[in-house]
Amino acid sequence: MDTLQSVALAAGLAWGSGIRLYAVLFIAGLMARLGYVELPPGLGLLTHPAVLSASGFMLFIEFFADKIPGIDSLWDAAHTFVRIPAGALLAALALADQDPALVLAAAILGGSLASAVHLTKTGSRALINASPEPFSNWTASFGEEALLLGGLWAAFTHPLVFLAGLAIFLLVALWLLPKIWRGLRVVWRGLRAVLSRQRP
Repeated sequence: MDTLQSVALAAGLAWGSGIRLYAVLFIAGLMARLGYVELPPGLGLLTHPAVLSASGFMLFIEFFADKIPGIDSLWDAAHTFVRIPAGALLAALALADQDPALVLAAAILGGSLASAVHLTKTGSRALINASPEPFSNWTASFGEEALLLGGLWAAFTHPLVFLAGLAIFLLVALWLLPKIWRGLRVVWRGLRAVLSRQRP
């Protein structure tokens, strides 16, 4: 695996971790175990049966948790402490055979990338959950899964395409984050107003 592929894979795994960590772990590990993709030596442990079993089990739970309005936001909030460090670790392991300074840089950038993606996803889903119907939530959830599959495929097979798409994704996320923050503040103020009116 050349350096460009390793960099794209490191970025892809960190990016994907911010959306669906367990899907990233299971898909990458299973595809490598079946011989469809090649993983860097540092990520070989993803193919171990114990890791595949654990990530597959958590993927099963997350698939359904992400489809239930309210539960998905609680799941996302709890996974703030899991997805971001996991994104940093996966990015570092993808470049584990490189210079130690590059490995550390990958960990720093991977954690930052996972954080940006996670915050965009979590904030967007919290706003969507303000709607009383579940269909927008399901659409967003399935859309995220499709985006993740397409992104991982591109990271493995077309690294330059993935990196270009990632740059566009990050620009959109930077544009969206302030709007998401303002929307959440409006929802929070509305919720506080409703709760204050209900007090005796």
